[in-house]
Amino acid sequence: MALERQVRAKIAGKRDLEKDKEAQYWIEEVLGEKFPAGVLYEDALRDGLILCKLINKLEPGAVAKINTSGGQFKMMENINLFQQAIKKYGVPDLDVFQTVDLYEKKDIAQVTSTIFALGRACYKHPEFQGPFLGPKPADECKRNFTEEQLNAGQAIIGLQAGTNKGATQAGQNIGAGRKIILGK
Repeated sequence: MALERQVRAKIAGKRDLEKDKEAQYWIEEVLGEKFPAGVLYEDALRDGLILCKLINKLEPGAVAKINTSGGQFKMMENINLFQQAIKKYGVPDLDVFQTVDLYEKKDIAQVTSTIFALGRACYKHPEFQGPFLGPKPADECKRNFTEEQLNAGQAIIGLQAGTNKGATQAGQNIGAGRKIILGK
């Protein structure tokens, strides 16, 4: 049990409540509605309803059927539908939280991280006018060199290759020289 407690403490230590607030504020701005009053961030997201509404707002029809009632499996299905939809929207697989991270509140920091990844993915969709969450991802800057330019680079010896315009350490001696005594 001690190991499990240590793991839980480490995961809880990763959580940044300011990031949770920022993610909640962004979701509220996109949806145009506030989270239920007096309900914790993770409890409001737990059934997947808000998350499904969010992705449907970003990508209309992304989640066709949102379960509004039913047992825990229906709520977990909402979370799974949200996860599938955001992957199609452009969130990388490795940025998507596991269902148990949210439903069993195992790693809320990872849930918030996924929401930030979704916020970054919005930049790649010109139809979305904002608000945005997190920094804009860098665009790829592909360079195409001609064969002539590539060959010209072969003739240049960079400093990493071990030369510095013919300079050597010859004549430099700091401190006492090394004496080699033969026959001892």
